[in-house]
Amino acid sequence: MSSVPRLLFLTGLLLLAGCAPAEEPGGQAPHLIVLLTDDQRWDALGAAGNPYIQTPHLDALARDGVRFTRAYVTTPICSISRASLFSGQYARRHGIHDFATGFTDSAWAQTYPALLRQAGYWTGFVGKFGVGREMPEEAFDVWHGLPGQPHYEQTDVAGRPVHLTRLIGEQAAAFLREAPPGRPFALSVSFKAPHVQDGDPRQFIYDPAYDGLYADVTIPSPETATPAHFERLPAFLREGTEARERWKLRFSNPEQTQRSLKGYYRLVSGIDAVVGRLRHVLDSLGLADQTVIVFTSDNGFFLGEHGLAGKWYGYQPSVRVPLLVYDPRRPAPPQDRIRHEMVLNIDLAPTLLDLAAVPVPAGMQGRSLRPLIHGETEEAWRTDFFFEHPFDHPGIPRSEGVIGDRYTYLYYLDQRPPFEMLFDRASDPHETENLVGDPAHEAMLTRLRARYEVLRAAAE
Repeated sequence: MSSVPRLLFLTGLLLLAGCAPAEEPGGQAPHLIVLLTDDQRWDALGAAGNPYIQTPHLDALARDGVRFTRAYVTTPICSISRASLFSGQYARRHGIHDFATGFTDSAWAQTYPALLRQAGYWTGFVGKFGVGREMPEEAFDVWHGLPGQPHYEQTDVAGRPVHLTRLIGEQAAAFLREAPPGRPFALSVSFKAPHVQDGDPRQFIYDPAYDGLYADVTIPSPETATPAHFERLPAFLREGTEARERWKLRFSNPEQTQRSLKGYYRLVSGIDAVVGRLRHVLDSLGLADQTVIVFTSDNGFFLGEHGLAGKWYGYQPSVRVPLLVYDPRRPAPPQDRIRHEMVLNIDLAPTLLDLAAVPVPAGMQGRSLRPLIHGETEEAWRTDFFFEHPFDHPGIPRSEGVIGDRYTYLYYLDQRPPFEMLFDRASDPHETENLVGDPAHEAMLTRLRARYEVLRAAAE
């Protein structure tokens, strides 16, 4: 981001010219905290009905706020999804399709952190940035961002060992305490957890303080985590793929499976503790009633379903994520605290801007969730979305498609001829039976092929 200093200079001029923070009628604009996890699937949360995982603080956030049961990412891989979260755009529009490419100056100027800062917000970033090789340190008032895939085992300022999740929590809490009074802040907290430590045989490196957590529990494997379900996949998804190679590191025998599942859950519980701590800090500072908190993830995660690990595909475990929003300005009495509309990662940026009363750029393709958060009825909501995974990797077949209320249609681009999948999730919730070629579903397949072309063009 070579011209970030120029962007800062222009922002300063706007502030000097009197561009004060946008305010809600009758009061100051809300503070904003965005908590983003890495690889957390939608059901790795007690509030989502998981009887094994311990997430009391996130469950409380869900009770106090709004939980979206059908939140999705448009691309299930961290760099592309994070670019979509910042920009409110599909990958086809923002053009970031790998780990090396970052935002151009003009593109960054249209992201939610840049627009909030331009509107007068005090902005901070803590944790894994995840987009491009160059870190935009000067684009935030406070920067504790980390490039690439940071290591879990860190040291604090005194040189003492500290787990990355705990360190991120400490830095986020410090931002809250040091934020200038009388000015709204926007803090983006980006966890590495529960992502594995790539290249380390331990994989899920959790805080040693959680070593005893889940020790006396046997966490069941997913229903489709069987050899028979793996064999039902087409050959190009079985042979030589990253998803299968990583499965071998995590789920190839019962002992390894339990170690992986418990490590994954312990990492999530570590995040939960940070959420509790940050809410406590807000309370102690008298800011809880002025602060909107958003919690979500950059993509889901296979825990052995279909004999796979990782993400990258249009299956539900890969594309579905948690989404919790706490807005203390929500109308009372509480209503509609659980929303079932289909919402997307590209909705985050326009939502944050809308909540802050900052104009949403026309180039953003997502839709503000503010009406849903505040319990209003939105009659014409989306019933499907365009799925895309353009990342070019020999072990990850590229795919696109349509994910709707009931059907999933996937189109694998690299096969010759292109390979299609069609799942009816109403009768087949685990997506095990490909209905392409079934005469009873030919009409639906034709409709979804046409819908795919329409949504694909609209994502440009």
